[in-house]
Amino acid sequence: MRKLVILMTTAITTLSLSSYAQMKNTRQNVQIGIGKINGIVVDGNAKTIESATITLLKAKDSSVVKMSVADKTGKYEFDGVPEGRYIVSITAVGHEKGISGIIEINTANPSVSVKTIELVPLAKSITGVTVVAKKPLIEQKIDRTVVNVEASITNVGNSAMEVLEKSPGVTVDKDGNISLKGKQGVIIMIDGRPSYLSGPDLATMLRSMSASQLDQIEIMTNPPAKYDAAGNSGVINIKTKKNKQFGYNGSITSGYTQGKFPRFNESGNFNYRNNKVNLFTSLNYSSNDRSEDLFITRNFRESVTKNIVSIFQQHSAMRNESKFFSAKVGLDYSAGKNTTIGFVLNGYYNPSTWRSNTTTYIDEPDGTLRSQINGVTRNDEKWKNFSTNLNLRHVFDSTGQELTIDLDYVQYRSTSSQPLYSYYFDKFGVPNQTPDTLLGDLPQDISIYSGKMDYTKPLKKGAKFEAGIKSSYVKTDNNAVYDNVLNTREVLDSGRSNHFIYTENINAAYVNYSRPLGKKWSGQFGLRLENTNANGDSKGYTFNTQQNKFGPFNETFKRNYTQLFPTVYLQYSANKNNQFVINYGRRINRPDYGDLNPFIHFLDRYTFEQGNPDLKPQFSHNIELSHTYKGFLTTTLNYSITNDIIQQVIEQHETTNETFIKKANIATRNQVGISISAYKEITKWWSGNIYVNVANNRFKGVVNGDNISIGITGFMMQAQQQFKWGKGWAAEVSGFYRSKGLEGVIFIQPIVQANAGFSKQVLKNKASIRLNVKDIFAGSVFKGYSKYSNVDATFRNVNDNRAVSLSFTWRFNKGKLKASAGKKEGGATDEQERVKTGN
Repeated sequence: MRKLVILMTTAITTLSLSSYAQMKNTRQNVQIGIGKINGIVVDGNAKTIESATITLLKAKDSSVVKMSVADKTGKYEFDGVPEGRYIVSITAVGHEKGISGIIEINTANPSVSVKTIELVPLAKSITGVTVVAKKPLIEQKIDRTVVNVEASITNVGNSAMEVLEKSPGVTVDKDGNISLKGKQGVIIMIDGRPSYLSGPDLATMLRSMSASQLDQIEIMTNPPAKYDAAGNSGVINIKTKKNKQFGYNGSITSGYTQGKFPRFNESGNFNYRNNKVNLFTSLNYSSNDRSEDLFITRNFRESVTKNIVSIFQQHSAMRNESKFFSAKVGLDYSAGKNTTIGFVLNGYYNPSTWRSNTTTYIDEPDGTLRSQINGVTRNDEKWKNFSTNLNLRHVFDSTGQELTIDLDYVQYRSTSSQPLYSYYFDKFGVPNQTPDTLLGDLPQDISIYSGKMDYTKPLKKGAKFEAGIKSSYVKTDNNAVYDNVLNTREVLDSGRSNHFIYTENINAAYVNYSRPLGKKWSGQFGLRLENTNANGDSKGYTFNTQQNKFGPFNETFKRNYTQLFPTVYLQYSANKNNQFVINYGRRINRPDYGDLNPFIHFLDRYTFEQGNPDLKPQFSHNIELSHTYKGFLTTTLNYSITNDIIQQVIEQHETTNETFIKKANIATRNQVGISISAYKEITKWWSGNIYVNVANNRFKGVVNGDNISIGITGFMMQAQQQFKWGKGWAAEVSGFYRSKGLEGVIFIQPIVQANAGFSKQVLKNKASIRLNVKDIFAGSVFKGYSKYSNVDATFRNVNDNRAVSLSFTWRFNKGKLKASAGKKEGGATDEQERVKTGN
């Protein structure tokens, strides 16, 4: 019945508009009125609502005078309005009706701008009953894809990282590095603010965050100029829950997950709002215990003949136990009719213990055993984070002209204790060398300061002008001290110890202009300028061959550069069923702070990871052409070229049999791809979405002094099918498949995953119980190889991924749902993304 009403409303609106357009064309020279009425309609998040139905009514009897439809920016306008008193009525699917105050048109006041009307989503509290409007799992918008996290049952018990892994176009490798459409260098934002984390540290935080904390995930492959230019493949914004009701409301969630070891998560959210004040807070706790097995086979070859001289077969049994405590509190205060000020305080505490027991068998070229090594290591780590955001939003008038200001301070403090014990045996298992002990103490201090100001000015004929400035300052202080234990005494390991201090200042400014270019065309044009000033200071020890001992050294570098980053969007609406968008953007991906740090992280004596202070930023040009059919099927063609791409490489020292991983500017990458995304309500009880991406990646450059040219065409498919039936029951089946792919110089074998879940609404729809089984067939095993120059290695990484989760959520509220007046997003987006925390 509802679909029929919507179709009839759409048909009537279209006929009315058509009749009005024809009448206007036939009376071009006849003045039918003296006045003009315009305004903007937004939803509960102060975001514009496209295609809302606008009706102009006479105030005295509510008879219809004219009808219109809001454009993609939420703007509407009535021309030629006769003298009189009027009311504007606005309706949109999924929202309650909005009504303006009385508007009067006369010769003294011929033009009126209506105060912005906020439509309330169809969700309200009735005594004893909670009715909630159902959001679709996937929403496709002109500049982004939106994933509504709670719409998926199989997100129950998952972490934020696991939710990301199921999102359209997103892939996560064995180390937690996130890629979008096969390209690394994604910027991860949380509530519009930078995480300032990257690599394994970002992965640790996302794995510690529960899906119950999340509201939406916004995926932008080519963000506009308003966003930082950082992020080679785009921006992913993770939005946490925040309610918008007058009165009070909140939720409490408790979950249990059983993998190889048990895991727990609890979270609570509370919100109180009245006419002047909006107070919001959340508390979260999770306990994770995961196992991991890593198998590596390495063939060491002679540098000239390339003949195998030794074979290393290694098995690392690892276990990571961690706890995550986080808290957030914020307040918005309406200082006046058009001004809102606020603050947000965030913090978390993340202690963890990572253990690894590694057995390495060293074979002769013919495969016979030569010797054995056993390495036992652990990393006792504690991360503490505190961040604060002060914000101001001032709306100048009802047209939408506004100014926002954000000031951010973020602090990270960490301690890391990393002992490594090595035991050596001959081929018969008899000790043949004195065991040794290496002790590592690796503290990190990171301070980030950021400020930004954004201005928006709606113009005539649907145009909009935006401009802004931003400045950030980051300081990282990393002091790695390694000691060897000799005869029960700790002796400084000068060759491995290092004190690295890095500072970076980025200053940016942007302008953005959008407007309709005709009845079917619209455009958006942006330009961002970023000035970067970076300084690195590395203090350590180097071996003095003349004195035959280690001596102190101090190595510094400075990098200063200014770059322009243009963005262009063009949209063509051929008809109501077909829309086309073409966009272009230039992006930068700066090295992560941890990747610049020359620290060494050991798996065993022969396997470690090391930073690279010589890393340079990478630059990319991205272009996309997309077509959307009937609002549910989107097809996108994309091409990008990236210079000085930053990727993991494997290097070997044949003389010491050491293998280490580091980041390097290795090559130029060309990518061409096509993706298809579709979401459809097939029946009243069955809906589904599917995402398919095919991309060819080709790398060409120099690694370890050798020229390389490698490439591959990869295929990825993600699908989710949702079912619902009476009495609050629902179910979901989801999964993904990734074919053989290429990450820099490492080939990854195919991966498959299947999930299933059920949910039931209870306690008069005030609570829900959800059961989820993840990775039913245990197909998420990372396998791969890397063969180039003198490197010949294969690996298999088995994670504790298959698990069963059960959760219970209780929702409470007292009050009336009301749209929010503004945003609470800070300005320190790129900087937080580049911090590394965790294991």
